[in-house]
Amino acid sequence: MFTRTENFKQYTKLYPVVSTLLALNIVIYILTNIPVLGDAIYSQGVHFNLLISEGEYWRLVTPMFLHATFFHLLFNMFSLYLFGPELEQIAGKARFLTIYMLSGLVGNIATYLIHDWNYISVGASGAIYGILGAFGALVYYTRNLMPQLKQIIIPIIVIGVIMTFLQPHINATSHIAGLITGFVIGIIYFHPKRIAAWKKRKSHLKSVK
Repeated sequence: MFTRTENFKQYTKLYPVVSTLLALNIVIYILTNIPVLGDAIYSQGVHFNLLISEGEYWRLVTPMFLHATFFHLLFNMFSLYLFGPELEQIAGKARFLTIYMLSGLVGNIATYLIHDWNYISVGASGAIYGILGAFGALVYYTRNLMPQLKQIIIPIIVIGVIMTFLQPHINATSHIAGLITGFVIGIIYFHPKRIAAWKKRKSHLKSVK
């Protein structure tokens, strides 16, 4: 399920939202490594609780597209590359983007509410954990129909949560808040009756065409 065999052209055509998010994060990371320009982008976009408290609320969103190091970017983008496509196909483009952005946003809001004024963070991890949370909701609904999904997703979530608390310099608040947000949205989106309605609407649109 999570083995990617598409070439570049196929991948970007099949998963436009995931592809766009990957491109944005990579391009912005490259820009942040350009002298002067990079410092300006980073300083204006980083999550900084003190500045958020002074009204710079865009910092609840922009950190999702900033990464501290190449390996930080690589880990998050590899996770998005691997897990994002299946969720985009299941949920659809708009719903996938909603899961991703809201999970990251709630993760940053939780970070603002829980940590002290000097707390600074960047990264798409809250949004990535939101994808895992949404898969967790899908596992809840399909646990008897798709046991293989449960066997894959649950260990990944458990390992992810454990690593969150074992590794230094990790925004655990964002991870857990993102995971919970993705799960809650997934519970709403992936209810069997709702999925049946999506399929019915898709088949109707196809017949109209």
